[in-house]
Amino acid sequence: MREIKRRIRSVKNTQQITKAMKMVAAAKLRRAQERALQAKPYASKMAEVLASIAKTTTDVSHPMLEKRVVKKTGYIVITSDRGLAGGYNSNILRKAAQEMQKHQSSDEYAVFAVGRKAVEYFKRRNYPVIGEVTGITDYPTFADLKNITSAAVGLYEEGILDELYIVYNEFITAVTQLQTVQKLLPIDNIAGASEVTDSSADYIYDPSASEVLNQLLPKYAETLIFNAVLNAKASEHGSRMTAMGNATDNAAEMIKSLSLIYNRARQAAITQEISEIVSGANAL
Repeated sequence: MREIKRRIRSVKNTQQITKAMKMVAAAKLRRAQERALQAKPYASKMAEVLASIAKTTTDVSHPMLEKRVVKKTGYIVITSDRGLAGGYNSNILRKAAQEMQKHQSSDEYAVFAVGRKAVEYFKRRNYPVIGEVTGITDYPTFADLKNITSAAVGLYEEGILDELYIVYNEFITAVTQLQTVQKLLPIDNIAGASEVTDSSADYIYDPSASEVLNQLLPKYAETLIFNAVLNAKASEHGSRMTAMGNATDNAAEMIKSLSLIYNRARQAAITQEISEIVSGANAL
């Protein structure tokens, strides 16, 4: 009985921790969602300008728009630094590994790992990691990712990478995250990159449309990566909130079950004491 009582006390302490973590994750989720939504208009307007250039200019050319023979593919895999988020990290790492298994050898792809879980996973298994970022805050800024986004886009522009993909958890709801593999480069259909198909804006490009295109395309690619990280952060908080909620509910069920066992043991002990008293009285 003393052991069961100690176990109940331990589970109650764990339940208090998981309940607090659920509430913290819920608060962070709301703010992460707001940041992800606030970042969308910038990317949408940039896509609109790029689409306008593509429609009004016939000689649109840039390395980021040109398809070439795929010899090496880059993957930007986004995970978290911490666990206790259910299947958030394991699901996306499994998805990334499946994508990389399509290649015949490790010379055909390279990995940019975002998050400590991704860094540890790929390095432990000897994947070709050529860039990594850890220690990203719960509310990342563009400066936190500038090095890896510039490196990934730069390697594509230099011809070292022929394709670039982002692998991340897309936020759907707090309980649903979709493992997404998004093709970043080359941009296949720049004219269809914008959600705004019929824009009445009349743009004047200075010094020229091609020069604006050269400046905007790398920034657009970097912005898409940043948006994916914001989306992944919202997914992380949602997944952690769900996992901690389930852990709290499971703890409550365990406490209920242990309490039932404790009460049965207590009743059995009382019954035994009564039997011993009755037997002793009869003996006298």
